[in-house]
Order: sequence, then C-alpha cells, then structure tokens
Amino acid sequence: MAIIPKNQAKLFPKVGKISMLIFAVLFLIVGFRAYTLFGYIFKPNVAKSAIILIPSGADYKAVETIVLQKNILTEPKAFRWVSKKKAYKTSVKPGRYGIKKGWNTNQLVNLLRSGEQTPMKVTFNNVRFFDELAGKIDRYFEADSVQFLAVLSNDSLIVNYHFRPETFSAMFVPNTYQLYWTTTPTEFVERMNREYLKFWNESRLEKAKTLGLTPVEVTTLASIVQEETIKEAEKAIVAGLYLNRLKRGMLLQADPTIKYAIHDFTVRRITNLMLEVDSPYNTYRYKGLPPGPINFPEITSIDAVLNAKNHSYLYMCAKEDFSGSHNFSTNLTQHNIYAARYRKALNQNKIYK
Repeated sequence: MAIIPKNQAKLFPKVGKISMLIFAVLFLIVGFRAYTLFGYIFKPNVAKSAIILIPSGADYKAVETIVLQKNILTEPKAFRWVSKKKAYKTSVKPGRYGIKKGWNTNQLVNLLRSGEQTPMKVTFNNVRFFDELAGKIDRYFEADSVQFLAVLSNDSLIVNYHFRPETFSAMFVPNTYQLYWTTTPTEFVERMNREYLKFWNESRLEKAKTLGLTPVEVTTLASIVQEETIKEAEKAIVAGLYLNRLKRGMLLQADPTIKYAIHDFTVRRITNLMLEVDSPYNTYRYKGLPPGPINFPEITSIDAVLNAKNHSYLYMCAKEDFSGSHNFSTNLTQHNIYAARYRKALNQNKIYK
C-alpha cells in the first residue's frame, strides 16, 4: 500500500475548508440578495395613501417621475425592479389610481399594470348653460372644459340623441355619478343618455303622460319651478299653478324666463322694459312653455312637476319679507294686493332692478 507523504496528506483538508468558506460566503450573498429581492416584492413600500394620475400617452419614465414626486415610496429601487420584472415598463395604462398606505411594491405595480382605475363621484347641479356644466365637470376628468364644450355643443351629436340644441340640456339629470378620470367627453354624454333613459322609468313616463306632457316638457317646466322658489315645500304648488295656466291657455308670465331671455340672473325686479324683449323665452309675450329648459333642473324639481299639487291657484307673488316664500292667489284681485305689498317693500329697500 502506498504511503502518502505527511505534507501532502494535509493539503486536501485545507482546500476543503477554503471551499466551505467560499460556499458559505456565496450562500450568505445569495441569501442576502434573495432577502432583498423578496423585500422588494412583498415588503410594505407605500408610506401614505395617495391618488396617482397617469395621463394618456405617458411612458414608464413619466410614471416613475409622477410616483416619485408624490413622495409615497420608502424604497424607490423596489418600484423600478418590480416594474421591470413584471414588464410594466412596456404596459403603462393611463388613469386615476387610488394607492393605499401599507401596500407592498407588488400590489402597487399590479394595480398600475392592470389599468383598474379608482372611480370618482362626479356631481353637478346649479347649472344653467353648457359652458357652466363643462366648467364644473372638467376638474374631474383628464379632458378640459374646452373639449367638453366642443362635444356638448355638437349639433350632429345632439341630433343623434333625438334632441334639439334648445332641449339637449333636458338629457342631463343633475345627480352624483361614478365615472373614471379618463372618461372622454363623448363617453360622458353617452353615460348621461343612459342615465336619462333610466331616470325616465315607466312610473315617471306614465305621470308625464297623465299631465299631457313629454319628458322634455316636464323638464322645461321643472326648470321654471326651480328658478321660482328656493322652498322645496313650494315646488309642487308652483308646478300645479303653472299647469293650471297651461290648461287654461293663459300666458305663464314666469319671471325666470325673462331673466333667461335677457341673460341677466342678478335681476331682483322685473321691469316693464324687460317684459318687452322679443324672445321665445319671454312667457309674458308667448303662450305655452319656452323652447327648452332654462337650467338643468334637479330631480326634486322634476318630481315636483310630476307630482304637482291639485289646487286652483293661478297667481303667485314673492312675499314682502324677502323670505323666499310666496303668496298664492286664485284671482287677479287678490294677486294685485300681494303684488302691491311686494312692490312697496322693493321701493323701501331701494331695489329698482
């Protein structure tokens, strides 16, 4: 049997120890790297809740800038690494995204990559014209008011929905709707049409038919009712009054239509000169309802017309205490008494317009 020299016998154990040491170091390095990458993916990385808006056409670089400017990440490197591994850099989707505190990077990238936007509650009311509507809603959307107004005033689009420019506002029922930030003006109009058709359900259509009015005519009358009184309890009474006048073929003589005709809504006193304006919206000169709504009436105003009070009133006059309430009359004699009281109060307060 061959005998291994003593110095040669010690050589291999030394090599084994070095190998084990190297292996241990590599293991630690790999383990540390694995732990770091695991942390990149699953460790909480969102320091605070926020809303992120990613515009149409944005690339990954733009998204990264937006996210970093929000100052919501505790580890920006993790966002870059996970985005690369999940191929988010080539699949950016525009939208409004609600980011929650405590999310890990994986959750954040998954949401942005999915394109599943966080919807918004869009509310509009107290609107008279489409430019006002465009100005109110553009803060909710990526598109601006100019883009919205261009669509809202598009005659071809209006005709497609079976309206006229004068009546198109009747399709927009003021309410709160859930919509996405990337909703385009055309998509917004389409949504409003669906909501309009949903609003005019069988029950409301039947009530309108009983009154002898179309939905647009109901909305037109509701717009006058809304301008006439700030008191919810009076709306159904005012609606019944105007319905009585329509049935008798009387002029509506509604002051709000004069303000609309002269485009001055600061007026507190209607003068004889104002009554002379030649406009189809002048209900002191032309019988029946005006060509279309004079504002975007709220649901309560529309329902007030559909559920109008059955009474004999034909006249109304604001109370002289300026409370916003009205005196109602069945005859002109009593109405003139109330009107004289109101004119006296206007004069005493030096309100001439």
